[in-house]
Amino acid sequence: MPEPKAASFPAIRGALKFYQIASIITGVMLLLLVAEMVLKYTPIHLELFAGGSGGLLWFADVVEGPEGLESTGDGLNLSLGILIAHGWFYVVYLFACFRMWSLMRWPFVRFILLALGGVIPLLSFFMEVRVARDVKAYLATREAVGASTGSVTPASTSAPEGVR
Repeated sequence: MPEPKAASFPAIRGALKFYQIASIITGVMLLLLVAEMVLKYTPIHLELFAGGSGGLLWFADVVEGPEGLESTGDGLNLSLGILIAHGWFYVVYLFACFRMWSLMRWPFVRFILLALGGVIPLLSFFMEVRVARDVKAYLATREAVGASTGSVTPASTSAPEGVR
């Protein structure tokens, strides 16, 4: 596999930060989604609502109807909101994974593993730690090699903080 160019190191750092944030948000949303599904599809049969006849936050029963499970609550269905929010955050997470994968020039299997982080509970948290560790170590190694050989790297050519 070809290695990332030194000129792309600032973009890699930005992509890593974006990936870390997207990974954490997606992981939290996935855990909320799992909790919502456990409440709804186990014998507990509850959904979370905001407003309506039950007050600010309340659980409504889910009953078996002619078209499957139907909620008895009124107000804003937060369980459905969690489902929709996770779906959209997963799309953002996939974009972050793709950007990280393409900038680092990793094999396609690594992209698949990153993408699974948004559908397997807790995996995004573990992947976020591992990717951050791997990328930071790779960049530090490449910059150290570049500094020892005298080649110019983006870190050595950047202007001081106050000059930009």
